Amino acid sequence: QVQLVESGGGLVQAGGSLRLSCAASGRISTYTMGWFRQAPGKGREFVAAISWSSGGRYYDDSVKGRFTISRDNAKNAVYLQMNNLKPGETAVYYCAASTGVVVSHTPINYSYWGQGTQVIVSS
Repeated sequence: QVQLVESGGGLVQAGGSLRLSCAASGRISTYTMGWFRQAPGKGREFVAAISWSSGGRYYDDSVKGRFTISRDNAKNAVYLQMNNLKPGETAVYYCAASTGVVVSHTPINYSYWGQGTQVIVSS
């Protein structure tokens, strides 16, 4: 079982950057790790994921070229570097872990979730 704790959220102006961190209580070396976000009144949406087996990185089209997901298995941590943030990206950002071999963009395929960290992007 894995427990996840996100940090690094906050208030940033449009065009600014934030780096989110996700600390895991257990080993995450065999988990696909993902980041999702949920804006008020909206569903949880996929942002990025990184495979445990290939190290492949996957992004939603809306964040490609601006966000970077990375992992440090030795530290049981996952990161999301977010650059050139936009006001529409204000949301609670969640870290999640999946045991699936195939990297999924669907929240239901992730078994473990953190409590989320708030990101507010002001215009």
